Amino acid sequence: MEQKLGVLGGMGPQATQVFYQFVLDRTDAVRDQDHLPALILSDTKVPDRTRAILSGETEELYQRLLGDARLLARCGCTAIAIPCNTSHYFVDRLQGEVEVPILHMIRETARELARQGKKRPGILATDGTIQTGLYQKECAAVGMEAVAPDPESQKLVMSIIYDEIKQGEQGSREKFAQIDRSIRRAGCDCAILACTELSVFSTYHNLPPFYLDAMAVLAERAVTLCGYPLRTI
Repeated sequence: MEQKLGVLGGMGPQATQVFYQFVLDRTDAVRDQDHLPALILSDTKVPDRTRAILSGETEELYQRLLGDARLLARCGCTAIAIPCNTSHYFVDRLQGEVEVPILHMIRETARELARQGKKRPGILATDGTIQTGLYQKECAAVGMEAVAPDPESQKLVMSIIYDEIKQGEQGSREKFAQIDRSIRRAGCDCAILACTELSVFSTYHNLPPFYLDAMAVLAERAVTLCGYPLRTI
């Protein structure tokens, strides 16, 4: 059976573009036919994930994600990747209604850090991801203590995501430096880029190995799950 990756994207659209580039970069291919077939659905009309979750008004959002996942499945996709951390609040529920396997970016990222022997990752994410404890739960399951930024640093994270990257800017290195200092002062031995807009930020700015990009982990797992050889970057 031919493998086909479904990408449930558009959250945001630039992050979806970067995710597909991550997939291409991580596939050990020398010609077009060596690459993983993919169907990319960039549904930019999905309601804002953080706003929906924090308000408790999630059903419209969930039904939109479910409809998109079912569309990808009907189109012959054999695996689905969702390059949006906050939407993983719904992934286990979605998986219960969709037969095609859905990669769990947060779970896979926690497992990757555990394999690396990390103990105290910082989480750079939206308020929705932080307040729902998505990373805290998955990290605790593999013996790690995930640490959220202090309130002032979290405001800076949200500003980079919403005021800069989502508006087409490259993101402030100065703001990120303040966040970095705060996370390191908190005793973290690593940090997770736990919002795909921060994955976009990382393509503009050279970040040290201290940071693990969850979307890069998702891309690697997508390649291997579909049976394609991985290129180490």
